[in-house]
Amino acid sequence: MTAPHNPGPYPPPPTAGGPPGYGPAAPPKTKWLVPTLIGVAAVLVLCCGGPVLLGTIVGEEKPDAAGNTAPASASAPASQAAGPPAPAATTTAPPAPTKTEAPPTKQAPKTARVGDTVRAGDFEYTVHSVKCGIARVGTDFLGKDAQGTYCRVDLTAKNVTRKAQSFYADATLTAHDSAGREYDVDTTAGLYGNNNGKGLRSDVNPGNALRANVFFDVPKKTKLTKLVFDAGLFTFAEDAEVVL
Repeated sequence: MTAPHNPGPYPPPPTAGGPPGYGPAAPPKTKWLVPTLIGVAAVLVLCCGGPVLLGTIVGEEKPDAAGNTAPASASAPASQAAGPPAPAATTTAPPAPTKTEAPPTKQAPKTARVGDTVRAGDFEYTVHSVKCGIARVGTDFLGKDAQGTYCRVDLTAKNVTRKAQSFYADATLTAHDSAGREYDVDTTAGLYGNNNGKGLRSDVNPGNALRANVFFDVPKKTKLTKLVFDAGLFTFAEDAEVVL
């Protein structure tokens, strides 16, 4: 059996349970189901996931120094959080050890002995011989006896400057013994022990040389160790020594 045809502008006849012309009516909805489900979900969240959810919310928002909150994800760039990049480690080979030359050793001055020529001030000196144990200088009528014993030094003094110089034995020469004692020249003995007073005071022209005997009055059995020639007061030259 076919449905009756609606020949005109009128709607079809109503059907059972619904308005006319729109088919069967929808079953009535249960309005209590949705609120119930929402309540159950809220209970589950509060009982089981509440602390986790609260921690997540708190962790996502961190207060800054001014009290403002900012999402945890909005942190400083990784480059700033990690600090400045560490400098690249460079390995450089240690410098090769430089060869250091030992400083030149200062050589001790050559020790002058009897027969050598030394320079002191305006003169060069050469000691020819040294003799001790002389009791008297001069003759039986003109002479002088030693308080102890005389040591006679036979030497040559040569003027090496460009003008005349005066040689004074008593102002130039001293004798020293093994005990460190220093002896002066006996000028009177030098007067008797030289012709024309040589060695007492003599003027020597440039290039000329004077040979004379110089006497020291020392205790008996004294052993002289060296003679010292003074370079003078107005010069930077060093004194000269002759080891006996």
